[in-house]
Amino acid sequence: MNIPFLGGWPKRHEPESTDGHLAAAFDRDPEGVAELLSECTLLRTRAGEVGVDLDDTPTSLQELDQLPPRWRNEPEELPWFGNDAGLYLGTVIVRNVPGARWQVHPGGGPVVWLASGREIQVVEAGLDWAMTGAPQLAQVYAEASEH
Repeated sequence: MNIPFLGGWPKRHEPESTDGHLAAAFDRDPEGVAELLSECTLLRTRAGEVGVDLDDTPTSLQELDQLPPRWRNEPEELPWFGNDAGLYLGTVIVRNVPGARWQVHPGGGPVVWLASGREIQVVEAGLDWAMTGAPQLAQVYAEASEH
């Protein structure tokens, strides 16, 4: 994977805020950032372990919605799993809904913009889904595809 902006990030020893780094990288290389956001490694690994192929289609969201929520038994992993679920949801929307695109706000996380101008907080939706099961990922996708 060629993501040129990763090599340009400063390496510092003191803690620093990463707010704005993703937004700046997105401004320079939106396709590279979209590729990075679509990785969702933890989600893809866990889904693969139970036989669900995440092929970036709306059907795969339905399959995720049907999984028993075993990830809730792993409190350390739960926020990462939810974050990945949100990024995967965004990936499916961007790849399948005409006019949908990623946007990264300085100081904020990635969101999906629809052609209608509506913004979807996909990471929040993924976290809610991972923690409570609602809203279902396929439902968020269906609402996005109607706009």
